[in-house]
Amino acid sequence: MKKLLSVLILGLGLSLGTAHAADAAADCAAKAAEKKLAGAAKASFEKKCVADAGGATTTSASAACEKSAADKKLAGAAKTSHIKKCMADEKAAAKPAAAASATKPAAAASAAKK
Repeated sequence: MKKLLSVLILGLGLSLGTAHAADAAADCAAKAAEKKLAGAAKASFEKKCVADAGGATTTSASAACEKSAADKKLAGAAKTSHIKKCMADEKAAAKPAAAASATKPAAAASAAKK
């Protein structure tokens, strides 16, 4: 029962995050129209606006990186550099794990056919 409840809460949280991203895009489009932007200027403005809106939320990886920087008592450019590198390392570590899990079912299926 607890597992089901956890899955439902996780699903709700993910769906709200997706809705927030859609709201941000709509808000940014409205702001661009309000400023009467067109073409490349509009596209650039909307891209930056959506990135800024999405950047306000903190993921668990960035929270861990923030904590690491605080533990090391970093500030300014050193903190920014540390967090950027930490996030890149987290992303790189997640990619091979996802790729490995994606290839395992395919390998199992091909082995089952033999």
